[in-house]
Amino acid sequence: PLYSSVNTSDLEASKSPAPLGKPSFFAQFPKASYSCATGRRIFPLSLVFVGMITFNNVCLKLVEVSFYNVARSLTIVFNVFFTWALLGMTSSCKTIMCLMIVIFGFLIGSWGEINFSVMGTCAGVLSSLFVSLNSIFTKRVLPVVDDNHWSLTFYNNCNACVLFIPIMVFFEGDIIMAGLQAQLKTTEFWIMMTVAGFFGFSIGIVTVLQIKATSPLSHNISGTAKAAVQSMLAFYIWQNDATLLGIAGIFTVLGGSLFYTFVKMSENSKLQQAHAPLQQEMTAPKTVS
Repeated sequence: PLYSSVNTSDLEASKSPAPLGKPSFFAQFPKASYSCATGRRIFPLSLVFVGMITFNNVCLKLVEVSFYNVARSLTIVFNVFFTWALLGMTSSCKTIMCLMIVIFGFLIGSWGEINFSVMGTCAGVLSSLFVSLNSIFTKRVLPVVDDNHWSLTFYNNCNACVLFIPIMVFFEGDIIMAGLQAQLKTTEFWIMMTVAGFFGFSIGIVTVLQIKATSPLSHNISGTAKAAVQSMLAFYIWQNDATLLGIAGIFTVLGGSLFYTFVKMSENSKLQQAHAPLQQEMTAPKTVS
């Protein structure tokens, strides 16, 4: 269901520090308190977030698991487009070449998919679009919560819980009413929902901790490896039909995405090195002659 993707575990308040002055793991989470004024300012991000989750789940419902990463591969393409359209920032030739590789992988992967779904693929493209918009809106509204990602997650998920209600009623009202007499009363259903919520919470925490402990590049590399393993496991577990073009599309998309990550990290590193002398000059103490 749509609502299973909302990470309600992020509503955890901060815990007291552990003994001996060592801060507990939960000390990094701010105290949970909701302000209507702040929630209204974050509301546009929540709309984008709901669109991202909704179309992502629709895509996963309609396409094969092995094709999911291909259908959702155009996120970086939309990132570059919106960076140019909204922020006026141009991209290098290497970046454009990476995007062309990803688009080519998307096309050949779609062409090679045996159980191709137009609606599922369109949902994947729309999900990629909302993922890109989500990152842009996140940067815009972070100052509202003093650049605290955990507070932003708290407000965003609270808003999303409310926004998902009419979507659930409209698209799944009949299923929910039917489930009241069967699935919603079973222990198995609530165990599965609890496990899904735990893993959803864990993914968010591990993502932040991995980026803090390593780097965004390491995180993207591990994400690419995860996508490759996920696609291969789908062929084995779900017995999805594999074609040469389909597999080529998967690895072309993953290769282009990985190449894009290296290019952006290299460009950012050169930009930081170019600004380093200027920053040193500005921070250097001035002597009076």
